[in-house]
Amino acid sequence: MPAVGRLIRLTFRPEWDPRGAGRGLFSSDARVRTLVRVLLSYPEVRYVLPDRVSLETGSTPPLLETIARYLDRQTWLVRRVTVS
Repeated sequence: MPAVGRLIRLTFRPEWDPRGAGRGLFSSDARVRTLVRVLLSYPEVRYVLPDRVSLETGSTPPLLETIARYLDRQTWLVRRVTVS
């Protein structure tokens, strides 16, 4: 059975919500593209989807907390960040 990675799920502000008119982390907005590049610079990040970031199974709790806090500070984009 393959190992399941850790997930950081995002709840977006309505204008950015991928279930609505927004595209979440797949937005073409320069700020979002820069944010995704920063996320992908972490070697533990496996992939990014419009509403979540997947990390390697062995990602440490401090790293998860650091990324979650960074995303939570993006108040122009995100309403809530959940680590699972």
